[in-house]
Amino acid sequence: MDAVTPCLWFDGQAEEAVAFYVSLIPGSKVTKVTPGPGGRALTVAFSLGGRDFVALNGGPQFHFTEAMSLVIHCDTQADIDRLWSALTADGGAESRCGWCKDRFGLSWQVVPRRLGELLSDPDRARAQRVVAAFMPMTKLVLADLERAFAGP
Repeated sequence: MDAVTPCLWFDGQAEEAVAFYVSLIPGSKVTKVTPGPGGRALTVAFSLGGRDFVALNGGPQFHFTEAMSLVIHCDTQADIDRLWSALTADGGAESRCGWCKDRFGLSWQVVPRRLGELLSDPDRARAQRVVAAFMPMTKLVLADLERAFAGP
């Protein structure tokens, strides 16, 4: 069996979306473009942070929902800030708990890598303070999560 590759359906914006995505994530690249009718790409295969995807210019029939999102694990607040700003710009939208939508309607979770460690701490009181801290946030702020973890 071969790898499973997610296919993202766009309404004629696959090339633009992929160019945007690969510009955001280091080590990302377009790997193959399959020509379609009218000179546009039918599909664009790309690697995003080491994971393979396909973008399809499928048309207006289907749209993204929050039921599927891409998670970006960030090491620093600077990375969180950079990605959050880029993804929510030009028609993107902020949501809660580190979720946002880009201008193409795709949902993203921009989270500090450290969040998983904080939430899985054996001291459940510390982990619950972190949950209480991030639930009302839009963009996650690592320093605030760390303060909540440390407690009073």
